[in-house]
Amino acid sequence: MTQHEIVGQLHAAFGERLGAWREMTGGSSYQRRMGSYLEIADARIIRDLAFYLRDEPSLDFNSLLLLSSLDNADGTLSVIYHIESTHHNHQLALKITANAGDARVPSVTSIWAHANWQEREAWDMMGIRFEGHPDHRRILLDEDYPGHPLRKDFKEPDFYHGMKVPY
Repeated sequence: MTQHEIVGQLHAAFGERLGAWREMTGGSSYQRRMGSYLEIADARIIRDLAFYLRDEPSLDFNSLLLLSSLDNADGTLSVIYHIESTHHNHQLALKITANAGDARVPSVTSIWAHANWQEREAWDMMGIRFEGHPDHRRILLDEDYPGHPLRKDFKEPDFYHGMKVPY
């Protein structure tokens, strides 16, 4: 099944709650396949969409390859899900964009368990809250660390716990 066929099936099932298909046209076939993505217009549907992608036999997206986050430098943050069907040998990327002031996205850990640490990292580094996450705490930094260091507007504190930063 091609990415276009998958996206067509998803649009038939979810309609306008999905956004546009953004297809990468340059580069190698791998770059085109992995650089293309489906925008999700309504972040609230990500759990339903993920269950559908995993449980629909013709799709069978049984593996979350990567969950990453991005500061778009325009007041928004994005979460990108790279998923794969190891049985059908097809891949797809999904992208959700949220307001940086209150970035909230439903957790997909109940669908793909290995999203657990990747969502925690996106919370820690970018400040994206994953609602329904079973252990929503920082994974790399102390709980009281001020801010989220991969945001473009992050200002490193002069002192942290009485120590000069940077060390």
